[in-house]
Amino acid sequence: MVHVKRLVLDILKPHQPNSLDLAREIASLAEGYRVDIKVLEVDDKTETLIVTVEGEDLDFDLISATISENGASLHSVDEVSVVGQ
Repeated sequence: MVHVKRLVLDILKPHQPNSLDLAREIASLAEGYRVDIKVLEVDDKTETLIVTVEGEDLDFDLISATISENGASLHSVDEVSVVGQ
């Protein structure tokens, strides 16, 4: 079995929800999820973010759905770390 341990995502989101609220939403998906957000660019209506999510067994589909539900768009998966057992 393979477990996803780390994802680095390029995300475009509107100003609301703010980055803290988005991080909380993602972190609340499972116990032990750690979320770091770096704002790369801000314009009149959107923000470009690099979002790093770490955990024991990340659920990419659930994370991606949560991003979309918060009005954001996943542009790319920039890094992935997995562990096989």
